[in-house]
Amino acid sequence: MALAPTIARAYNFGSSWEENAPLSDEQHAAIAALAQVASDRPLPSHLTGSSGKEDAPHIDEQLGHAAADFYKWYSDLESAMKSETEEKYRQYVNTLTGHLNTCDGILEQLDDTLLLFDDLQMQHQAVATKTKTLHDSCDRLVLEKDRLAEFANTLKSKLVYFDELETIATQFYSAAMSVDNEQFPLLLKRLDDCIIFISSNPQYADSGVYLLKFKQLQSRAIGMMRSHVQSVMKKTTAQVFVFVYFEVLTDEQVQAALKEGTALSEGIETSVLYVRFKAAASEMKPLMEALESRTKLTEYALFLSDCQTLYCEQRLLLVQGVVQQRISEYSKREELPPFTRSGCAYLMQACQFEHQLFVHFFPSSSSEASKLASLTEPLCTVLYDALRPKFIHETRIDLLCELVDILKFEVLEEQLNRKGDPVAGLRPTIMRILADVQERLTFRVQTYVRNEVANYLPLAEDLDYPAKLVKQSESSASEEGAISEGMDGLYPPLVKTLACLSKLYRCLEPTIFTGLAQEAVGTCTAAIQRGSKLVVKKSSEMDGQLFLIKHLLVLREQITPFDIDFAVTHKELDFAHVLDHLRRILRGQASVFDLTSRTSLARTFSPRVLENQVDAKKELEKGLKLTCEQFIMSVTKLTVEPMLSFVTKVTAVRVSVSANRALKDQAFATPEKVAEVISKVDCSLKEELPNVISKMNLYLPNPYTRSILLKPIKSNVVEAYSQVLNIVEAEYSQDDIKTFPIISITELQAHLDSLG
Repeated sequence: MALAPTIARAYNFGSSWEENAPLSDEQHAAIAALAQVASDRPLPSHLTGSSGKEDAPHIDEQLGHAAADFYKWYSDLESAMKSETEEKYRQYVNTLTGHLNTCDGILEQLDDTLLLFDDLQMQHQAVATKTKTLHDSCDRLVLEKDRLAEFANTLKSKLVYFDELETIATQFYSAAMSVDNEQFPLLLKRLDDCIIFISSNPQYADSGVYLLKFKQLQSRAIGMMRSHVQSVMKKTTAQVFVFVYFEVLTDEQVQAALKEGTALSEGIETSVLYVRFKAAASEMKPLMEALESRTKLTEYALFLSDCQTLYCEQRLLLVQGVVQQRISEYSKREELPPFTRSGCAYLMQACQFEHQLFVHFFPSSSSEASKLASLTEPLCTVLYDALRPKFIHETRIDLLCELVDILKFEVLEEQLNRKGDPVAGLRPTIMRILADVQERLTFRVQTYVRNEVANYLPLAEDLDYPAKLVKQSESSASEEGAISEGMDGLYPPLVKTLACLSKLYRCLEPTIFTGLAQEAVGTCTAAIQRGSKLVVKKSSEMDGQLFLIKHLLVLREQITPFDIDFAVTHKELDFAHVLDHLRRILRGQASVFDLTSRTSLARTFSPRVLENQVDAKKELEKGLKLTCEQFIMSVTKLTVEPMLSFVTKVTAVRVSVSANRALKDQAFATPEKVAEVISKVDCSLKEELPNVISKMNLYLPNPYTRSILLKPIKSNVVEAYSQVLNIVEAEYSQDDIKTFPIISITELQAHLDSLG
């Protein structure tokens, strides 16, 4: 039974060998050859016999004897082959049995070894487990040690801020500690760090107590710095005063000098006013840098602001007197426009110097112009106080306009914008002066319009039309050009109005100019209309109409470039309804104590707001249109009045009861009367109308303007002539028509076109 597994493994091995190592064709051929040779095995010698003839009689016996021998041989051969085959396997079995016995011994030894190995492996596992446990314990201990060390370091780093209290306090209260000490900025930084840390961690024990103590130290530090800054600045100010007055001045004397208005000497140099303060700035530079780097903290920001205020006060002590003296000198020796230029230029220079000096003291705050306001505003007020009495009494509009131009364009838009932040503090004062000058200019313009336009009393030569235009035409003076106050041919109120508006357009704000322009145009229009009535009285109605058209056209043309809206809304309070309510109360129809919304006391006596919009340009257009229409009708009547009257009578006759009568039987329509009417019109066309056109050429030199007026006049003349011509052709015979001096419509139009 023990051989079965071995034989199976051998068979499997052989099969696997045959599958994995197949024979080649040559090898198969060799095996076949060996098989062939082996198959041709000769019979044994004792089985072979003689083949002679002498043996023939015994063949059958021999064959029988041979068959028996053959079977015996075969049996022996079979036994030998079986024995040989079994021996081979027997030997193989013996060999395998020996190997099996050997393997069994080895397996027994191997089993013992495996038992020993298992025991050793269990021991190793136990040792490894103990080692890992030991390593894990060590790692935990190391981690715990690191955590405790980190906690200790963190705790130490936090406790150091609390421990610093005693150290910082000792140093601050030390007699050797001062703001000039090089350790002061470092000590200040440590103090700030402690305050920031404790303020950020209020949950720590006793943090409130420590914060209070640190704040006290901070207040002491700020107090030390404040005393130091005050000392340095006042000392520097006193040194400048010493240089000026050649005597030592105390702080009280410096303040008294300022209150008394004592001005510094004119000969004081810039180096005295600025170089000494620059030296003081260099002395305080470390302190100022340390201070400006802490402005995120409220205490230091307030202290820095106090330092800047103190600086401005001390600078004002020195500079204000010089500025007052210089401005006063400019005011005495110069007229208002050059004084304004000189004063602004001097103040800009002073502001630039002060800004540069401020940068030396406070580098990080130099970009904030408001910081210097307490210094620059009093200096600028000096100029304002010197200028205001002068321009407030100025009556010349030209000079006030020039002053506005200097302030608005030269100073504000050009110089201040070009020089930037150093002179930004001057801008509010300049704008204040500009506003006051514009207000004064507005008042003077209103007065001027009232006196020179609304209340203008024309002279005889002002109303000498058309003679005035004839003289002008003879002297070849052009009326098309810029309007000037001395220009001939125009009514003085118009010239004054246009000249005034042209000066004000760039000097006043659009809203103010709009109101003034609306008022001036309305006043000028009324003045021209009054002048037109005077011209009618002195010359003729047509001269008055042409006078009015001429001046209204010029006024409209000259105000067109002003890009403004001439419509102004006026609001007024209306109390007219109050009387009605009072009457109802007195009659008992209403009660004072009735608090209903419709009859309450507040509603009864509250005014109504009425809005009234006035458009001076539209009123001008309206007046111009009306005058042109009146002129057109006047010329039309002057030219074809007989025909118009004739047509009117004909129309009346045709609608009357006597319409059955022939027209030429009427007294006014006899052929002789019709011929007279046509003759009169023909005479007017040849004499009156050319005179009118000639006068139009005199008043209205623009051909386009004349053509606009002449077009409806010609149209009216042609229309009247056409109506008469139609009546004549319908009511009169050819013989009658031949007696009429009438022309065709084509000839009439040609004649009218030839006139202009």
